[in-house]
Amino acid sequence: MDRDIKISIRNLYKIFGPIPDVALAYVRRGMGKAELLEKHNHVLGLQDINVDMREGEITVIMGLSGSGKSTLIRHLNRLIEPTAGEIEVDGKNVLNFDEDGLRKLRREQMSMVFQKFALLPHKTVLENAGMALLVRGHTVRDFEDEAKKWLARVGLEGNENQYPHQLSGGMQQRVGIARALASNSPVMLMDEAFSALDPLIRSDMQDLLLELQEELKKTVVFITHDLDEALKLADHLVILKDGHIVQQGEPQEILMQPNDPYITDFISDINRARVLRVRSVMEKTTEPPADCAGDISDRDNLESVIARSEGDTDLVYRVVKKGNQVGILEMKELVKALVPVDASEGDNRSRY
Repeated sequence: MDRDIKISIRNLYKIFGPIPDVALAYVRRGMGKAELLEKHNHVLGLQDINVDMREGEITVIMGLSGSGKSTLIRHLNRLIEPTAGEIEVDGKNVLNFDEDGLRKLRREQMSMVFQKFALLPHKTVLENAGMALLVRGHTVRDFEDEAKKWLARVGLEGNENQYPHQLSGGMQQRVGIARALASNSPVMLMDEAFSALDPLIRSDMQDLLLELQEELKKTVVFITHDLDEALKLADHLVILKDGHIVQQGEPQEILMQPNDPYITDFISDINRARVLRVRSVMEKTTEPPADCAGDISDRDNLESVIARSEGDTDLVYRVVKKGNQVGILEMKELVKALVPVDASEGDNRSRY
């Protein structure tokens, strides 16, 4: 296994029903989800899933309701047992773990942030934040400083002695994130973690996650049905439909090169200028342009560059990253990038 890969999923299938092994044979011969349900009364949850999740990155699993995204994340810590396949964490197949190994995986290696917060109403904010440590046998006195540290990091300093019902939804979810961080687990599983929040609070929570991730470099698996959220958070994006992967890769690559009509439809209504980054449309070169209109960052979105250029399509910018030139961007090429690529013209450039 690549030393940078934290979690590796190989040939994973999940079929719900009384005789899943028999149903699996039909699926492997090409039977789809609808036909399997109609003819054999079994539900195809996941079909031949293959994903590598790199250490220190955010992998976003997205899809519409029924696509299998929540089923997939629950396989990682074996809350759901697969019908077939392998799941490796640090090179070890978790399907071979006994009860002690599985308990250690859930307590020490993976933390989970839920959509419905999952806070204990009779415990204080401090006690909820330290719950993972409490389960490991620590006392409140043992973990008080650690819990307070993470509560402060998520903006809840001074709320330690309150109870969940005294907090807003956004504040409760901050407690959930503090709890996951206090556990000191290298992997964070986040299942629709921000979906129950109002749009403005949701955006704040996304910013908070990115801010923390910049420093902590956790391996985050994030489930969402929201494309804007996925594009904002993902280092690696996996798009599911009916239990199988339609396309996966770097989000900007998927936007520029959709490989399926389903993906094309999915991204058709997004504001491309707002989500596409300079790095995706620039020409990679260290040679400065002859007539430079100024420097822009490779992380800038195209909307900000359009505003800066005031619509002048004759301009050329030098693209820099950490002070060094990595490319140039011609405004004419930027304008071309705003036109969606038809799926028939794309190809899957997944790095995995």
